[in-house]
Amino acid sequence: MADSSRVVQITVVLVGIAAAVAVGWLLFVEVPEGNLARLVGVVLAVVTGVVGARAAGRVASSQFAAYDVAEVGVEGPISRDGGSGRLPTSPGGTPADEVVEQIEAADEDPSARALLLRLNTPGGEVVPSDDIRLAAERFDGPTVAYATDVCASGGYWIASGCDAIYAREGSIVGSIGVIGSRVNAAGLADKLGLDYERLAAGEYKDAGTPLKEMSDEEREYLQGLIDGYYEEFVDRVTDGRDLSDEQVRDTEARVYLGGDAQSIGLVDHLATKKEVKERLATDLGQDEVEVREFEPERNVMARLRGGSQAVAYAFGAGVASAVAGEDAGSVDGFEFELR
Repeated sequence: MADSSRVVQITVVLVGIAAAVAVGWLLFVEVPEGNLARLVGVVLAVVTGVVGARAAGRVASSQFAAYDVAEVGVEGPISRDGGSGRLPTSPGGTPADEVVEQIEAADEDPSARALLLRLNTPGGEVVPSDDIRLAAERFDGPTVAYATDVCASGGYWIASGCDAIYAREGSIVGSIGVIGSRVNAAGLADKLGLDYERLAAGEYKDAGTPLKEMSDEEREYLQGLIDGYYEEFVDRVTDGRDLSDEQVRDTEARVYLGGDAQSIGLVDHLATKKEVKERLATDLGQDEVEVREFEPERNVMARLRGGSQAVAYAFGAGVASAVAGEDAGSVDGFEFELR
């Protein structure tokens, strides 16, 4: 299938080049008179041929593509923009907006008849994870989540919205839960002689602030937010999977190896990527499928930013995050994460 599509593409491009050169020759060489005009005509004919070749290439790529499955990867911690919060996150984090853009691009591509969502993530922010899930749900065609190393928490939030979930025997899957955290620096502030002076409008505006002890009312308020996120998580899983509310809650936010995850219904099949492609071919009624990875185009500056972020992380961002918390969605210093 891929070879025949490639032949058609090359044929279309060659025909486009020939037609463009012929038109250019007619317009710029045969019609004008004089040697200078003929020389200019030859140049213009070549330029026209190049433009025609590029146009024909675009037509060939869109109409006779050598792929029929779009693959989009979700790698590393999930955040809105891949880690532009207060602290550098680990290199290779997932900018949710970019993932959504790639899924939407695949959905608009007539050649992409199915979506393969490759997941290797411990989770991350709540709303960005849900944005990716919703984009996958809107894809017009079969959607498959493939868990490689880790598909936990926010990753499973996303996977549960796909038509099927595949994993490896050694994949880590699950963690259907929500965590809220804060640094309690009140004792340290006392030792340093620092006082917390409250200037706020609204009783719970500074709930979770690290420099003061949390009251019982504030703790109950923040726990209520966590419980709300958890209920939403449970609803997402029960809606997307053939599991009852009780089955989902009984996991108690544990993670499972692939085989155990399959036995309790968190995963449909254990398979390698090759086997996933074979199953997709069956779903599409074909002998085989070809996969194209959709990923954002990154310019030089974006690549340099990624490199500098990696250096910053290596010099202690991990230590800093343990003190100040990751910016995963917070209420005045109290962090919420799907992890």
